[in-house]
Amino acid sequence: MLETDTFKLHCFQTLTGIKFVVLADPRQAGIDSLLRKIYEIYSDFALKNPFYSLEMPIRCELFEQNLKLALEVAEKAGTFGPGS
Repeated sequence: MLETDTFKLHCFQTLTGIKFVVLADPRQAGIDSLLRKIYEIYSDFALKNPFYSLEMPIRCELFEQNLKLALEVAEKAGTFGPGS
């Protein structure tokens, strides 16, 4: 994590080298759990998709739908707010 007065840059790197990055307000909490949830969604809907190749853009509707749902749930739960 890189922290400044105006933002926090969170990075989650998997054992296989995939990196997930979130830019958030410094007052926001729970970003680490959000990153783990994003990785879980990536594992379930991108890696298990036979048409997905590593290092290619993720073009999977189920991935996008579940990612959007996870972000909405996290926002409602107060895990993070607008601007993340």
